[in-house]
Amino acid sequence: MDSNEKEKIVVSVDPDFEEIIPGFLEHRREDIKKILEALDGNDFEGIRIIGHTMKGVGGGYGFDAISDIGRFIEAAAKENRPEDIRQHTEELASYIDRVEVVYE
Repeated sequence: MDSNEKEKIVVSVDPDFEEIIPGFLEHRREDIKKILEALDGNDFEGIRIIGHTMKGVGGGYGFDAISDIGRFIEAAAKENRPEDIRQHTEELASYIDRVEVVYE
């Protein structure tokens, strides 16, 4: 693991979202578990749906990276590319572990 992977990612979020952001991030953690479980069962359609949802919701709360990762996961699921799905899921996990939310 290089030092860049440990650096915090600061995301500025509208203070109006302060009460819902912890739940939003927790849902993304749950998505990671669901994607990995779906990978074990070759459920690419289920993974595609999760990716599609992430693509739609991330940017609305200021988490453009979550939308981008969701887009990549959705595309990989459509093409049944488990290695790419796993890689992007790991990116999502790293992002969530490193994100620091600032309400301003």
